[in-house]
Amino acid sequence: MTIPEPPPATLRLKIDHAALAANWRALDRLSGGANAGAAVKADAYGLGVATVVPTLLAAGARQFFVAHWSEVAPVLAAGAAPDQIAVLHGVNTSEDAAYARASGVVPVINSVRQAALWHEAGGGLCHLMLDTGMNRLGLPASDIGDPAIGALDIDIVMSHLASAEDDTDQSAQQLDLFRSLRTGVAARRASLANSAGIALGSAYHFDITRPGLALYGGVPCAALAGDLAQVACPQAMVMQVRSIAQGAPVGYNATFHAPRPMRTATLSLGYADGVLRCWGERGSVQHAGRALKIIGRVSMDMIVVDCTEAPELAEGDFCDLPYNLVAAAEITGLSQYELLTLLGRRFAR
Repeated sequence: MTIPEPPPATLRLKIDHAALAANWRALDRLSGGANAGAAVKADAYGLGVATVVPTLLAAGARQFFVAHWSEVAPVLAAGAAPDQIAVLHGVNTSEDAAYARASGVVPVINSVRQAALWHEAGGGLCHLMLDTGMNRLGLPASDIGDPAIGALDIDIVMSHLASAEDDTDQSAQQLDLFRSLRTGVAARRASLANSAGIALGSAYHFDITRPGLALYGGVPCAALAGDLAQVACPQAMVMQVRSIAQGAPVGYNATFHAPRPMRTATLSLGYADGVLRCWGERGSVQHAGRALKIIGRVSMDMIVVDCTEAPELAEGDFCDLPYNLVAAAEITGLSQYELLTLLGRRFAR
């Protein structure tokens, strides 16, 4: 049978493309003499590679970073060239290495073992991650002199800042170590700064910066607050409006009882969409400039809001979930990264 096109979604994720492009241009400008790349892993931090990458390309981005090999094909389909894509997890199997060779996408080598796998597959252009104190992925200082590392054709030598958003001396320590270690590596370019690292100043910029969160409207540090705009706006449809009596329970486990007669609305939005139950403590949605408080527990597919003061709200209307990431993190206790990447697949982007 021919499967018909589905009806319009009751969940929408509006992407402000002008804000996304402006954020990249601001971060590129703040990167000084370096070029800003773009981290588009985790489906462009949940906003959708197919939506995000063409906008970033049009703005001027020419280097994209993903984590998994499974993330490569969508970035290629969105218009990036193979040699503009770097896979941060590197080659962990011979199949990874073969895919890298076949696609032309550039692996980030993280260990002597990965270097050996890359050589065995035929080698070619790669990047190299150095561990400067995060103790996650990356080549330890003791392995820099290994012949397998010396034989690599390295474009970008990089490391990752662990605490760039914090008032700590760790970033300066990592910078000093990176400067020292990279002298033992033959590479065309160098990269250290993530979003918050860009704000640390020109010493951290090198040749290419790697913003992620800040592209999508996140504010990792106060120094960037004035340069970034909100990009994502989730919206949910009102499926039902009803009147409930004083004392009536709402939602699972009857955690809420109406303190007065109320008008309520049930929206097509829940924890399966990334709106976790922590939103129900202090969260609200907005309609026509009014804040409508979430009442009762967030369900998998639904939330209920108090719309007593919004008599115009009707079934079929859409409400906005406030998604200024700094404010939403304060309301929910979630990180700005979690707020973005939790957004589910049921949103029409």
